[in-house]
Amino acid sequence: MYAFTYQRPTSLADAASAIQAEEAKLLGGGQTLLPTLKQRLARPTDLIDLGAIPELKGIREVEGGLEIGAFTRHAEVAHSDLVKRVIPALASLAEGIGDRQVRNMGTMGGSIANADPSADYPSAVVALKATVTTDRRTIAGDDFFTGMFETALEPGEIVKSVRYSRPDKAAYAKFRNPASRYAIVGVFVAKFGAEVRVAVTGAAGSVFRAEAFETALAADFRAEALNGLSVETDGLNADIHASADYRAHLVTVMAKRAVEAAG
Repeated sequence: MYAFTYQRPTSLADAASAIQAEEAKLLGGGQTLLPTLKQRLARPTDLIDLGAIPELKGIREVEGGLEIGAFTRHAEVAHSDLVKRVIPALASLAEGIGDRQVRNMGTMGGSIANADPSADYPSAVVALKATVTTDRRTIAGDDFFTGMFETALEPGEIVKSVRYSRPDKAAYAKFRNPASRYAIVGVFVAKFGAEVRVAVTGAAGSVFRAEAFETALAADFRAEALNGLSVETDGLNADIHASADYRAHLVTVMAKRAVEAAG
């Protein structure tokens, strides 16, 4: 049996204090933590439920884009009229996460803090020039993801919100695992004036930018501009779902689809 102290703080300050306990764990939507507990792969001394903290919730339009609270659930992002108006590609991405139960339980902050290599949100954070605000500081999206299940977050640091920049055009396309709906490869393309950003998830241990694709699309924002381009297979994931070579092929295919969807 588990023996942990369950806490449900009502402020970010109280949560920040509670997480300092030895082996304490933060609980968001529980889509990763709860299966981990069931498999006895974690034995927390304290479980800090973030669900009662108003500071972590909500979707707000801000100058230049959107700010979304870390505890905002995927379904809220997917169905938000505000997100659909300001950054429709982000709403589309959220609608494609997992199944209905996952979307109604999982949170955006939990997704990026977990940094699963096949998660969808990391591609949006990088492609949309996002900044991640925590209870201590602000982190540029380009610097947030550092490796497989690794981020720039320090021990006990809590994600508060993510601010996404509004692009001129954007779209996300993914080749999903038919069972989990995780991205075997997902590509988020965003155009900001003359700048184009292409963020790839699922293909490697962590999200990355396809710089050759960005250069080609900055010169000619059409799917045909990517003809003949591919990413290197070194460092790409290879498993029962797809080889490194196939994932490299999918990056180009999904990038083209995203460009076509972005119009």
